[in-house]
This record gives sequence, C-alpha cells and structure tokens, in this order.
Amino acid sequence: MWQDFKDFAFQGNVVDLAVAVVIGAAFGNIVSSLVENIITPIVGILSGGIDLTGFSHTVGDAEITYGVFLQSIFDFFIIAFFIFLAIRLLSKLKKKEDVEEETEEEVDAQEALLTEIRDLLKEQNEGK
Repeated sequence: MWQDFKDFAFQGNVVDLAVAVVIGAAFGNIVSSLVENIITPIVGILSGGIDLTGFSHTVGDAEITYGVFLQSIFDFFIIAFFIFLAIRLLSKLKKKEDVEEETEEEVDAQEALLTEIRDLLKEQNEGK
C-alpha cells in the first residue's frame, strides 16, 4: 500500500499539478492585491467615491452586508479578466513560436527539394 501511494504521489502529473496550484495561488494573491489596492480605488475615484462594501440592510438585530458580496463579485470579474488577458498573451506567444518553427521546417523542405532538383539537372547535363 505504501509503495502504491508513493508511486501515485511522485508521478509527473501529480507533481505538475502541485506546482500549478502553488503558482496559481501566488498569481491569485498578486491579482487580488492589484484589484484591492489599485483597481478598486481607481474605480472608486472615477465613480465619485462609491464604496460597495458599505452597502448593507438592517433587519432587526441582523445586518445584511450585501455590499461585501457585490464587491466580491466585482473582484471576481476583474480577476477573471486579468487571468483571461494573461492566458491570451501566453497563447499569442505560443502561436508565434509555432509559426517560427513551421517557417524553419518549410525552408528546410524547400532547400532539400531545390538540392534534389539541382542534382537531377546535373545528372541530366552530364549524361548528354
């Protein structure tokens, strides 16, 4: 049983997943800080100082702080947008690499074909 667990825990996929979770958490902290410390204050300034977290409704002794919920939704959309932009940027960089590799392969194939044609023409001219 211990060997099965060890084999599972140290497979490449599990280790890759663990690394992705740690990097994702760190990236999430960076984006959350960006939203809380930069974007939200800028939006507050642009909207005349509106702070969503202050919205609440009191019913008897209970206070319903729906503003905090609204702020969480706003933060989610900002974080999702920035993650979308990061993935889109990485995707474009990946496409550029793929195009460069394809161009290099095409040049190599063209050079090989031209070399073959040259050799065939030499053989035909030598045979006359």
